[in-house]
Amino acid sequence: MTQFLTQNSDIIFKLVVALGLGVVLGIERVWAHKTAGIRTYALVSMGAALFVAISELVAEEYGAFSNFDPSRIASQIIVGIGFLGAGAIMFQGNRPVGLTTAGGLWVAAGIGVAVGFGLYSLAVIATILTLFVFVALWFVEAGLKKSNLYKKQNGEDN
Repeated sequence: MTQFLTQNSDIIFKLVVALGLGVVLGIERVWAHKTAGIRTYALVSMGAALFVAISELVAEEYGAFSNFDPSRIASQIIVGIGFLGAGAIMFQGNRPVGLTTAGGLWVAAGIGVAVGFGLYSLAVIATILTLFVFVALWFVEAGLKKSNLYKKQNGEDN
């Protein structure tokens, strides 16, 4: 077991970092009372890092025998998460809900991909910017929705 941990410490570190960044995003989503929370964001981010790590290992092991490109896995992760995000989008009447959650899951996958490729600074910055979107821009959006112009445009003028 010790040998396994030593030989794979870089991959384990990447998985833990991706998991941690996903947890940070998930905590905010729980705080905002959203359905996709800590476990979902952690799994999406860590899973993306895992697939990137696997693709890099395969490229190292079998690269001389094939033209395997690890970046192709990253593109498939983004497509796959698109399906997960689509499942997060629902309609209440004619109004879509869950768009921010879907976008957040997509970004969480991107964060995991960044970690998987060892781009830690990029992943941390993306996490901070995503939190900014989730929190600060929520207040901006809420304020705009209270404005008279928004109410007039959406037929809510009394």
